[in-house]
Amino acid sequence: MLAGMSSIRAPLIVFALALLLLGACNWNPRPGSPPLGPTPPGMAWIPQGTFPMGNDQIDDESPVHSVLLEGFWMDATEVTNAQFGSFVEATGYVTTAERAVDLDEIMAQLPKGTEPPPNEMLAPGSVVFTPPSRAVGLNNHRQWWSWVTGANWQHPEGPDSDLKGREDHPVVQVSWDDAVAYATWAEKRLPTEAEWERAARSAIEGKPFIWGDQPPDEAFTPANIWQGSFPDQNTATDGFEGTAPVASFPPNGYGLFDMGGNVWEWCSDWYRPGYEDIESSISPQGPATSFDPAEPTIPKRIMRGGSFLCSDVYCTGYRPSARMKSSPDTGLAHTGFRCAMDA
Repeated sequence: MLAGMSSIRAPLIVFALALLLLGACNWNPRPGSPPLGPTPPGMAWIPQGTFPMGNDQIDDESPVHSVLLEGFWMDATEVTNAQFGSFVEATGYVTTAERAVDLDEIMAQLPKGTEPPPNEMLAPGSVVFTPPSRAVGLNNHRQWWSWVTGANWQHPEGPDSDLKGREDHPVVQVSWDDAVAYATWAEKRLPTEAEWERAARSAIEGKPFIWGDQPPDEAFTPANIWQGSFPDQNTATDGFEGTAPVASFPPNGYGLFDMGGNVWEWCSDWYRPGYEDIESSISPQGPATSFDPAEPTIPKRIMRGGSFLCSDVYCTGYRPSARMKSSPDTGLAHTGFRCAMDA
């Protein structure tokens, strides 16, 4: 009898142990802690939780609403020139700015009756920051942005520029399409807008800046942003006139660098004004379509984080709730990205 019981119990015990071991592979000992296993290289864990997203003081960032997110991984830094170069070398990928402009695609985004752009704007190129020689009004950005033929991720300011000494700077002049291509190759994805803001705020929810309450000025430079008179005079008190090497400034509470300043970062979401029409506050993926009242014919994606061109008198994009948008086929001299990954 006992021998028979042993013969029955033995496989049951083995089966039970197998179930326990299988469950342990995904068991999380503490809610919010990283999943068991190795940390993905260069990434930081953003724990699950609820946070207040938005800013009721600015129409495009309101209303403040509660968002619940699962935990996820986030790149600790923006993707660098060296990392993007490895992707290009491995795949032969050609970025948007390195391709000739599709006239039909451009005209489809413009109001009917708009004159076609000049031929020189159809050659491969991108948009470059070109500071004016004197103080100008801030109501016309065309005074400091110029289309430059030959500008792309390898030549950020134009064909006479290069990446020498900038291997660890964030890659710029990449479109949303380029960022998605890199993320797919790296077996990652772009963060949602909600994930980006949650990661930026870390443990100091409700503060105006990712570092707390103190606004930046000439004496306090916690991020790579603009000092001086924008857009004609950059005193570079923070040590950088343009992009800075990633991780040049202290990280936030989650161990993420440059979540304010350095370069704007693409998110996965389409842009629509404000959050009045949000469909879900549980792991929101953003709206199904884009609409920008200022340019209703051009679909746009969200960008977050501000850049080296942001200042207290122009855009203040380094605030964690600040939003920017651009067409997904556009590269800019102050725009890059970082990736996220599911647990």
